Amino acid sequence: MRKTLLAVALATVALLAPAATSAMAHDPILFVHGWSESESLWSTMIRNFEREGWTRAELNNWRYNTSQSNVRTASEVARKVEEIRSRTGAAKVDIISHSMGGLNTRYYLKNLGGTEKVDDWVSLGGPNHGTTTANLCFEESCIEMRIGSTFLTRLNEGDETPGTVNYGTWWSSCDEIINPDESVLLSGATNTEAGCVTHTGLTTNSTVFAGVREFVR
Repeated sequence: MRKTLLAVALATVALLAPAATSAMAHDPILFVHGWSESESLWSTMIRNFEREGWTRAELNNWRYNTSQSNVRTASEVARKVEEIRSRTGAAKVDIISHSMGGLNTRYYLKNLGGTEKVDDWVSLGGPNHGTTTANLCFEESCIEMRIGSTFLTRLNEGDETPGTVNYGTWWSSCDEIINPDESVLLSGATNTEAGCVTHTGLTTNSTVFAGVREFVR
């Protein structure tokens, strides 16, 4: 009887061990959309990552209130990152952002301890140094995107790419939203010109995806 119980216990341990010790093949990715967008923006890119072997557990999409200050959104990003790390057991996550999503995630990295918890950070068409388009809207987050805003001045002072995070930006010479186009570029980052691609097209363009995939792999 004792031997039978021991055999059952060992069999149970053997069954549980792979699940307890298995590790994700990739850092989990947090996708962060921009102003007046939603999580649906990432549908194409997420499908592409799935085809390349990323699991659903590794691909994390969400929605936030794009009218609020990027400072507040950065706090939500921090909570989201902690949730992903707790659920997956990953030490670090990757962040892929579009447009204004690059600003609140940069604030998280610089001011909320994110550099210790993020491996790769990507900005697709991010208004990192402002855009004249933001002069046409008046929500708090939009005012923060204006060239020379207090928010951007503080975000960009000192080191634009702090910590050991691997920073990468993709920018387009035909971006109808980010003006000037070169606003996306960051000192200390790998800055890639995507060619003539629309602002939203940066999230669906196959060449951009290939570059981003290799960047976070």
